[in-house]
Amino acid sequence: MKPGILQLSPILIPAINERLEVLYNVHRLFEQADKDAFIREIGGSIRGVISGGHTGITNALMDQLPNLEVVAINGVGTDAVDLRYSRRRGIAVTATFGALTEDVADLAIGLLIATCRGVASGDRIVRAGLWPTHPHPGAIPLSRRFSGMRIGIVGMGRVGRAIATRAAAFGCPISYTDLHAMEDLPYGFVPDLRQLARDSDALVLAASADKAEGIVDAAVLDALGRHGYLVNIARGKLVNEADLIAALEAGRIAGAGLDVFVDEPNVPAQLLAMDQVVLQAHRASATIETRTAMGKMVLASLAQALSGQRPEHSLTT
Repeated sequence: MKPGILQLSPILIPAINERLEVLYNVHRLFEQADKDAFIREIGGSIRGVISGGHTGITNALMDQLPNLEVVAINGVGTDAVDLRYSRRRGIAVTATFGALTEDVADLAIGLLIATCRGVASGDRIVRAGLWPTHPHPGAIPLSRRFSGMRIGIVGMGRVGRAIATRAAAFGCPISYTDLHAMEDLPYGFVPDLRQLARDSDALVLAASADKAEGIVDAAVLDALGRHGYLVNIARGKLVNEADLIAALEAGRIAGAGLDVFVDEPNVPAQLLAMDQVVLQAHRASATIETRTAMGKMVLASLAQALSGQRPEHSLTT
């Protein structure tokens, strides 16, 4: 009999879903109308769970899965999983570390260029048919050059380093902050976040920082200044959104490129109306290549755990 797998969020790559169906008895909780009744019916048969970083899994749900051996997160965020509780139960919790790096870094640079150069607002002007009615070059405000900007990166893990490599190729001086300086990096370490913001033309958030919240507040944004830009491809909760909105409305910073938000999928209405803000729907890893690689890592984690091995990317066993 095939092992029972509970899937809490969808996987968008057909080949991965097909392989899951071949190997396992897959139960898709996200398709069920009465989720509680469904869990009561099949909970005892579940040996593995597939979830996303944002969805995670609650302790209450894990309590209803007495034979659970592995939670495979299809992402890098583990703040929605109680790792200590999982460790006590001997449940392997895995994530797809490394698979997302290149695409997340690409989007960080893309958001920064789009924001500085007014790509999204320019697109809206052209699509609305306003270019012929305002043909004078001064009708559209001049934008900001990206090449050579001073880039401050918050978090120098895999993604932060990949962002630095890309920005350096544009001639951008790089500095960073993290829990400590890293001797293998050629970039300047700035221990204080406000000072990093003060020294930067753009502040890029790349920290996993699962326990951090609201570290980019009014003081940091004021340090960034009216010519500075904020990019967040890390965690929405790292930014105090009320402070960010106030800074943007008052022109205390120049703009922002945001892929993540505090209360997804709900984006503050004020941000939607701002031309100096470029928004994405938490899609930094949303390419065929990355999602396929992530799916393969989920498959590997399930196979390793259910065969009695320690999964390569386990955080708890």
